[in-house]
Amino acid sequence: MQEEDNSIGFPEGRAGLTSRWGLRGAIAVLLIVAAGTVWFTNAWLTARFSETTRVRTELRSALYTGNLLSELQRTSVVPLLLARDPALISALSGNDFSGTSARLISAQKEIAAASIKLLDASGRVVGSTDRNLIGTNYVQEPFFVEALRSKDTVFTVSPSPQGVYEFTYSRTVVSDGRTLGVVVVGADLTRLVRSWAGISDAIAVTDSAGQIILSTEPRWRGLTLPEALAVRSAPSAIARAFQVTADWAATPADAYVQGRAVMQSETRIPFRGWKMIAFTTYESVRERVNAVLAMVIMGFAILLAAVFYLLSRRARVESAAWMRESADLRALNMRLTREIAERERMQKELRVAEQTVQQSSKLAALGEMSAGVSHELNQPLAAMKTYLAGARLLLQRGRAEEAQSSFQRIDDLVERMGAITRQLKSYARKGGEAFEPVDLRAALSSALVMMEPQLRSRTIRLQRTIPRYPVMVYCDRIRLEQIIINLLRNAVDAIKGVRDPAIEITVSSGSHAFLSVRDNGPGVSDLENLFEPFFTTKKPGEGTGLGLAISSGIAADFGGRLTAHNALDEGGRGAVFELELPLHDPGQKAGPRLAAE
Repeated sequence: MQEEDNSIGFPEGRAGLTSRWGLRGAIAVLLIVAAGTVWFTNAWLTARFSETTRVRTELRSALYTGNLLSELQRTSVVPLLLARDPALISALSGNDFSGTSARLISAQKEIAAASIKLLDASGRVVGSTDRNLIGTNYVQEPFFVEALRSKDTVFTVSPSPQGVYEFTYSRTVVSDGRTLGVVVVGADLTRLVRSWAGISDAIAVTDSAGQIILSTEPRWRGLTLPEALAVRSAPSAIARAFQVTADWAATPADAYVQGRAVMQSETRIPFRGWKMIAFTTYESVRERVNAVLAMVIMGFAILLAAVFYLLSRRARVESAAWMRESADLRALNMRLTREIAERERMQKELRVAEQTVQQSSKLAALGEMSAGVSHELNQPLAAMKTYLAGARLLLQRGRAEEAQSSFQRIDDLVERMGAITRQLKSYARKGGEAFEPVDLRAALSSALVMMEPQLRSRTIRLQRTIPRYPVMVYCDRIRLEQIIINLLRNAVDAIKGVRDPAIEITVSSGSHAFLSVRDNGPGVSDLENLFEPFFTTKKPGEGTGLGLAISSGIAADFGGRLTAHNALDEGGRGAVFELELPLHDPGQKAGPRLAAE
């Protein structure tokens, strides 16, 4: 009756609590939707704007390539015209070069070439647009040597003392079949590079060998592209921080130029295998994306502010309602105090009951563990009794050496009993700690040695089918032998009343390791409860019903399974128990398959 009064006193409070939780859930959903929208918008716009920037860079690279080819083609015609100039031919023939330089300077102004030089047959400069070069000998320079070897105009790239590359077209001056000299015209490509530097972030032109010959970055000249990208100053801590915060929402950068993330685009120049590589920063992309994101975030912020405004109004209304109910709350305070005292008394009684239940659980667990250990120790005790009887008989007959082997077996059984008692923990907790690679064939042999007294107690036809190669599994050897011994003992018990008892053991491997134990007994009547603890078909006192339950648990700890079926489906009689375990892979990092406590 008291609880009914409490529920009647808080109808509005409970409804308000439910409503508040609903509004909080709506706010959480709104925040999740906002975060998802911002993330998706950022990813989509970044991809779109990045692609637009990349296409624009490729178009600009195509324009630069056209300008470069145009400059080279325009300059390539000049040596042919100057090589046929009568004034130059006359100057070379008569060794009169007083007006040669003036003639070349005039031609330079008309064609806007970088430089023009006239060399005689010995490689000496006899006329030049740069009068400081008159008298310089270029007999070993590529533009002179290649021109003498060819009858056509040749193009050469050679480094200058100023650290830049000179791009020259040269052609021999021939008169009456005699080579008089060489005309060398320099292409003004640096002018194009200066124009690129004002528009693009970074431009580099490489030759067929991958060496940079033109670049808006002076430090890159003469290097390969990987070497050039590695030449950059280490960013400061602030620069690294900005880089990290800027890259979280950006696409992965193709490279870094002067500490800035850039996208890289490559354009093939149809001239001597040259390539143009353009680098464009993501700054314009990020600015455009951030502008849109700012609008999206602002919209969600306005929506969230409206939700908070509605919440504040609702909170004020609820506060007023709670103030009106303060009198009821004071009346209920005394009632709750009495309930608290009653609940404290009940909690004390509950703690006493819990302690009683815990003690009962401990006793039940102790009984189950004792029954399991008793079941496992019965086998070695029975074997020890048989070996002691045999040893006593051998000693009476004076065959001490043979009796010594029986004592050795008894010693092994004592060690095994110690190992079984140490496994008390494994019966209460899944898993083991002595995991190692084990040959399933060796484990079967050890189990058969343990079961030898029971197998020799009567005439049993034992058939083993095992492969010649090892069948390796990763498990606890002692516990694996326990499984096999339990299966063999069940088979021996099943064929007690059979006229021609037989047990068939098969070991095989495929995707897993398999061990099968088959008998010709009457079979199993209740397969569903076969692996349940304390389930047994034996008479009272002959079995605890824990053998198969423990064996199934051990197989599960090893990552395998233990199954059973009757052999009637295979045209025979008896029961078939199959143990399936994972094969051991030496290349895989091994570790015990420990189950949670």
